[in-house]
Amino acid sequence: MNANAIPRPEEPRPAPRPGHVALVGSGPGGADLLTLRGAELLRRADVVITLREPAAEELAGFRTELLAHCPEDVTVIEAAECGGDINALAVARAREGRRVVRLYSGDPFFGCRGADLVAACEQAGVEVEVAPGVSAVTAVPTFAGIPLLGEGPEVRLLNARPHGGAEVDWHEAAAGDAALVILGADAPPGEEPGHQGPGFDVMCKTLIAGGRPPATPVAVVRAGGTTRQTTVTSTLARLVADLKSKDTKGHHVTAPALMVVGAPVARQSELSWYETRPLFGWRVLVPRTKEQAAALSDQLRGYGAVPEEVPTISVEPPRTPQQMERAVRGLVTGRYQWVAFTSTNAVRAIRERLESYGLDARAFAGVKVAVVGEATARAVRDFGIQPDLEPPEDAQSSAGLVSVWPPYDAEIDPIERVLLPRADIATETLAAGLDERGWEVDDVTAYRTVRAAPPPAPVREAIKGGGFDAVLFTSSSTVRNLVGIAGKPHNTTAIAVIGPETEKTAIEFGLRVDVVAPKASVSALAEALSEYGAAKRREAIEAGKPVLKPSQKRRGRRRKV
Repeated sequence: MNANAIPRPEEPRPAPRPGHVALVGSGPGGADLLTLRGAELLRRADVVITLREPAAEELAGFRTELLAHCPEDVTVIEAAECGGDINALAVARAREGRRVVRLYSGDPFFGCRGADLVAACEQAGVEVEVAPGVSAVTAVPTFAGIPLLGEGPEVRLLNARPHGGAEVDWHEAAAGDAALVILGADAPPGEEPGHQGPGFDVMCKTLIAGGRPPATPVAVVRAGGTTRQTTVTSTLARLVADLKSKDTKGHHVTAPALMVVGAPVARQSELSWYETRPLFGWRVLVPRTKEQAAALSDQLRGYGAVPEEVPTISVEPPRTPQQMERAVRGLVTGRYQWVAFTSTNAVRAIRERLESYGLDARAFAGVKVAVVGEATARAVRDFGIQPDLEPPEDAQSSAGLVSVWPPYDAEIDPIERVLLPRADIATETLAAGLDERGWEVDDVTAYRTVRAAPPPAPVREAIKGGGFDAVLFTSSSTVRNLVGIAGKPHNTTAIAVIGPETEKTAIEFGLRVDVVAPKASVSALAEALSEYGAAKRREAIEAGKPVLKPSQKRRGRRRKV
């Protein structure tokens, strides 16, 4: 160090960030029951300790959806695998300055042991917060269509699993006519000795012996609030027999379950709203990437389905960039009168190329824009551009766009050139149609489509073995590629296609088409499938048969026309 140098004062070191533990109740069903506060705590988390409660096993995709709220660099600790004292682990991470979130199904203080973690934090001097969750006690009966306080002045809550030496006095519970909500009606396999519930048979007999009439309405709800929910309504005298009957008909009612006894159950068939949705519990294969399928999957969830995205096409840049570079220069220099987009991928390719040069939607100044399809129009609008031309609503195709495209007129059209960015394997319908109308078309490869890698083995087995209830085909290429990478769907799986061309391709591949969308729109395709599911439900009910999903009927060989 130079002796004449002026010493600089040392910069104060930043104080270590205080740690924090948050107990977040995630609700009893899907991740959409998470509270706004719970989502905010997950967004700020450094460490997340996942669910360990038995009910968590029933929540398909639940864990992934919850963790989607977290930062990318979050540390995830599996509660079931970490071993030792989870509370001590949470406190230790918080003392390191981490923001720790411990997830609970339902509410942390209701049926869970969140109080123990709060006490541990208080003892260790660690800041702690509890974000209450939606409790299964009220939410599950609501999902089942059972109004707890609507039919009487009193509701009693019972925990059928003995805890801390306290057991339910079933004879005392049978006294009076209060509605009973019973948690842990039948403990799940693997529960430690001494924590099993008495079982449905014992409870029903004991309640009858205590004075409840044998005809008292009773309901058992399993996996409440999830798309695997099953509700069996019966009476105290008939419940066990009805549960066995439902098991043989595809409605597997096993632990863990919530049981409701009393007058509110009588209105269940009238008020059932969740399990009666048209595609309730259907596992639907969507052969698109997660980004492309987001809106479609959300729509399917609204119908009660469980969408699963399986990409069949991989979108890649063109092999050489020169064509796209000339196209972008042409947009900026006024080379084109029109740009025609026939897919969201084409919109994305042009947008990304423009943005790579520091350009935006203003590059389209003076250029007219034509689109095919609702999704493409939406992508163009998201870029800040209002389409000038679209096909008729009932003809969303390249041919439909040609039918409304004006012919070139040298007196009113200052430029005769059209930019058509598209896939390397797109059809020639639009380019040929515009050429016939006098336009010069720059047919540019904006992106390449290649067959995606095969899905994991369990997905392939589900496709061929009838594990999916329906498959949505949004183009002929999705038919060809899905069959190529995974095989033909099972003969019980409902096949839904977006239009006549896709239907033709599906039939060529030996598939029986059950649903054809009335127009070329993924939204219309999902709606058409929901109408198909609703019709099948009505047919079963009118015939006095159980309402089964296609996957519950699987038998026989692969589908043939």
